[in-house]
Amino acid sequence: MRSVLQKLVARIKTLQKFRSGRYWENRYAAGGTSGAGSYGELAQFKARVLNELVVTEGIRSVIEFGCGDGNQLSLAEYPVYSGLDVSLTAVQTCAKRFSSDRTKSFFLYSPEGFYDNGGILRADLALSLDVIYHLVEDAVYAKYLQHLFSSAGRLVVIYSSNYEGPISRHERPRQFTNYVSQHFPAWKLESVIQNEHPYVAATEQGSQADFYIYRLGTSVSTVTIGGDRQ
Repeated sequence: MRSVLQKLVARIKTLQKFRSGRYWENRYAAGGTSGAGSYGELAQFKARVLNELVVTEGIRSVIEFGCGDGNQLSLAEYPVYSGLDVSLTAVQTCAKRFSSDRTKSFFLYSPEGFYDNGGILRADLALSLDVIYHLVEDAVYAKYLQHLFSSAGRLVVIYSSNYEGPISRHERPRQFTNYVSQHFPAWKLESVIQNEHPYVAATEQGSQADFYIYRLGTSVSTVTIGGDRQ
């Protein structure tokens, strides 16, 4: 019993010291990527949904909180784009990768140092792709969502899992829809687009994330792409 308690205490201390921003900077600085969700069939799926949305909604500008290494962005077709990330290495990687593209800008994001009262960093569409469940710290999570929704002029699109789960390494599943309903009541969940590559535990393939599209004053509908859930 004592060893179990000691392990629990050690685990709590480790989580208290964890900083999501530091984790991602260390990961990118060591040559890591944004992860499987930004590559392969999952990246293609996300790009198709978002590119279609941009066209059908007549989106003129996009801002993304968590641009990562830019691989997902390489598949995007956005008129004007601003990408923010907590990792300086990621921002520099994207700036170099898209240096010849005048429609794209990149900025270092700090949850504690983001005060855009004038709406300088504002776009028709605000994006959060595979970020929510990586925000382990409650304060960071709250500030991130505040910044995300305050930067959107028309739509907010969140691509994430949506359930409460235990913290594991650098992940913490959250049922964010309840939080959004409570703290951003002007924004309504218009539609949910389910992943055409849902997670399959037996093979550890696919993703638990779906698209959640928010707009002012609309009601929710669900769209399934690619068949039934597994």
